Amino acid sequence: MQKFVKLSALAAVLAMAAGCQQITREEFEAVKSTADTALSEARAAKSAADAAAAAASSAQASADAAKAAADQANACCAANSDKIDQLWNRMMTK
Repeated sequence: MQKFVKLSALAAVLAMAAGCQQITREEFEAVKSTADTALSEARAAKSAADAAAAAASSAQASADAAKAAADQANACCAANSDKIDQLWNRMMTK
């Protein structure tokens, strides 16, 4: 079994070496150009994703600030309602 694995590995290496010799310079350049284009597009996509993440973070900060302001206004409203109720109760007991 080990002998078969070694022979298979040797055959694979020889096949790859033979395949590499058949690639022309033009084919190599075409593959390199495609890889360079893919890399450039990947970098552009990462840049766009980073910008989107920054915008989302800014939006989250704005939403958090708005929620804090709304919570504060709600607390103030509740306090005012309590004061009005207390005054009403005092007036009714007199």
